[in-house]
Amino acid sequence: MAEPDHPPDPRAAVVITDELQRRPAASPDHLREKQAIQDLAQQMADRPTEIIPRLVALAMEICDGASAGVSVLDAETNRFRWLGVQGALAAMQGVTVPRENSPAGVCLDVGGPVLMAQPGRAFGWIRGALPVSELLLVPLQSKGAPPLGTLWVIAKDAGHFNSGHARALGDLAAFAAIALRMIQSEERLSQALRIQETLADEMSHRVKNVFALAEGMVRLSARSALSIDDLAAKLMGRLHALADAHALVRRRFNQMPWEGADFAEILTRILLPHDDGRSLIRGPALSVGQRAVNNLALLFHELATNAAKYGSLSVEQGAVEIEWDADETEMSLQWREAGGPVTRPPERQGNGVKLVNATMQQLGGTIDYDWRPEGLIARLRLPIASFGN
Repeated sequence: MAEPDHPPDPRAAVVITDELQRRPAASPDHLREKQAIQDLAQQMADRPTEIIPRLVALAMEICDGASAGVSVLDAETNRFRWLGVQGALAAMQGVTVPRENSPAGVCLDVGGPVLMAQPGRAFGWIRGALPVSELLLVPLQSKGAPPLGTLWVIAKDAGHFNSGHARALGDLAAFAAIALRMIQSEERLSQALRIQETLADEMSHRVKNVFALAEGMVRLSARSALSIDDLAAKLMGRLHALADAHALVRRRFNQMPWEGADFAEILTRILLPHDDGRSLIRGPALSVGQRAVNNLALLFHELATNAAKYGSLSVEQGAVEIEWDADETEMSLQWREAGGPVTRPPERQGNGVKLVNATMQQLGGTIDYDWRPEGLIARLRLPIASFGN
């Protein structure tokens, strides 16, 4: 069976790189090229951010071109962005072009100079921008490193470019690539330092919040403690809840921006010491912000502690069922205890209840208690916005 015919690649029809060697080249002006490299070096030292416009200007000058620019490849989007564009196509500064539909992509595939005649025949968007008789491209690449993109020049007339132009552009592009990599490294370092400063500021803010929470817990625990041992037990339980909340934050804190802790995981961590995983926790996924993690951990620690002392978690067969639902504005949750001793409303409001109420007030929510003989039912309503704090 005969092989199916494949339509010819239109890009191959416009590539005439072999012409570079056949065309006569003028004697190289080594002094001019040396001065151009020195000019770039000085630019890199004095005003590194302006090196691309200067590179393009030198390319146009050496090649006597009608327009020139740099196409830098974004590896994430696989698109070229035009930078430093001068001459007839200056208005196209900043445009982006897919790699697979760009002459620059052909140049990177070849890995060397590429000369195209009337490239608009293969790349229709060029034809719509400007009639281009010839286009010369060289990789923007330093030795042993992957290319950053291409340096390109458009000729004023057909038959203009030769091997001398390609060699001179290649020397400029190689030097500029080194300079650009140095600039990129400096930008990455600066970004890393900015992230470190952000982390330091955030940690300072969080430490202040922790001390404020700890101070409040000490005061509340001391008021109701019957002895030093009782004070230590109450305080240690609350501090452990806070530590568990911070463990959730610390595990994800290397993410920038931080994406938040999982609400169900907070509940599981708080209940695990009391029920060995017997309780049922279910509801839609909710992401909890850094400050809200602390408040919610303390809130549910107090409910769990109360259940472990007087309610369903005080016996082996008891458990807690926690179920919630949420819409765009509010989360509603039900804490239902079952399998424990008969419960009744407390005769007085303890400090644990005060801590719960104060925490709910900080979060902008409400809590209602239904003291049924078979077990406590607590209903909480919280604004979704409070989860992001």
